[in-house]
This record gives sequence, structure tokens and C-alpha cells, in this order.
Amino acid sequence: MGPIDLLCEMLDHAFRGRGWHGTTLTGALRGVSPRQALWRPAAKRHNIWELVLHAAYWKYAVRRRILGGPRGAFPRAPSNWPTSPARPNDAQWRADVRLLRRAHDELLEAVTACPVRRLGARAPGGTWTFRELIHGVAAHDLYHTGQIQLIKRLRKR
Repeated sequence: MGPIDLLCEMLDHAFRGRGWHGTTLTGALRGVSPRQALWRPAAKRHNIWELVLHAAYWKYAVRRRILGGPRGAFPRAPSNWPTSPARPNDAQWRADVRLLRRAHDELLEAVTACPVRRLGARAPGGTWTFRELIHGVAAHDLYHTGQIQLIKRLRKR
């Protein structure tokens, strides 16, 4: 298995399917309703909906860096921490979860198209190499998966 395949596998193991480490990001979202997604564990704390949009944004941002695309094309605002809607809405929740899945699939396409020789190069205008950005977005999914699982547990109390 080459380095590109390994990076794609790592991204997928954090995002979907079964992870040996436990729940993946999509697994953590399974069965979450819009009302549950909007619940906050405390004032000024993020809810699940915001974490979903935040994860989607960073998949988009890493993809954009790999491909060299323009900034400002993420469909929700503000980009890094898009706001969740004030009221639960089934259609909007499903659309935002689809946005996350689409961002993941598009990131995988970008990683697959990335030449192996570029993996060790620093992304333009940044501190991190392309390989580190890809590792980072997988770790980012796992980090926020843990937060989502904790929020779900706190809500049940």
C-alpha cells in the first residue's frame, strides 16, 4: 500500500465504518435528531450541529490547500465555526450532515490526486506539510467525535 492509499484509509477509518478505536464521526452522528444536535452542554459551548459544520469546513480547507483553490467558497458562514439554526429543522440537519459527507468525499478525491512527491512539501502560506494537514484532519475528526459522544452522554443526564 502506497502513502496516498494509507492516508485515504486513515481518513476513512476516522470518518466512517467501524474504527478499532471506537466510534467514527459518522457513527457518532447516527440517530442524532435536529433537537439533539442543537442542545448545548452549557452556555457558550458548541453543540453537535456546530461541530458537524466545523468538521466539514476543515475538510474543505485542507482540500482547498491541496488543490490550491480560492478561499471563500464554503457554503456556510462564518466559515470555521458556522452557526447552527435557531430552531430544529429536519431538512437542514440532513443537508448539513450531507455537506459533511460531501466534504469528506471531496477531500478523499483531492488526496488521491495529490502526487506523492508533494506530501512532504509545505502547503503554500502555511506551517504544515500536505501530509501533516491530511493527518491533522483525520485526528480532527476523532477529536470532535469524542466531543460529540460526550455531548450525547451529557444530554441524557
